[in-house]
Amino acid sequence: MKIYKLFFSLLIFASMPATLLAQNDKTIFELKPNQSMLMTGKGPGQDGAINPYADSDSYAIVTNLGDNPFSVRVQWKNEVIQLIQVNPNEEKTVTLYRGYRLFFDTEAEAKAQLVFKKKES
Repeated sequence: MKIYKLFFSLLIFASMPATLLAQNDKTIFELKPNQSMLMTGKGPGQDGAINPYADSDSYAIVTNLGDNPFSVRVQWKNEVIQLIQVNPNEEKTVTLYRGYRLFFDTEAEAKAQLVFKKKES
């Protein structure tokens, strides 16, 4: 009987979508109109999100969960490297090299999900 319970538990666990298993890595932000938010790159206590791969190159996977578009801005020091618009229900992957700063900018209310992944060499 114990073998059946173990098998059934493993079967349920294996059938879960990967998104449910990785939910702890996701951070959701609600942005107010005309807001610019530093997400990562300045350091602990100053970043809106914690990038666990900040000491190396990584990816930021940004998903627009709201009804309005917003922009993702990547900077190196004070130089804008990349400016990307993320439309509603759209996902963008942004490369963050070590030392880059990531910002979310919006003119209207917005809702964003942010996930970090390590960039493999």
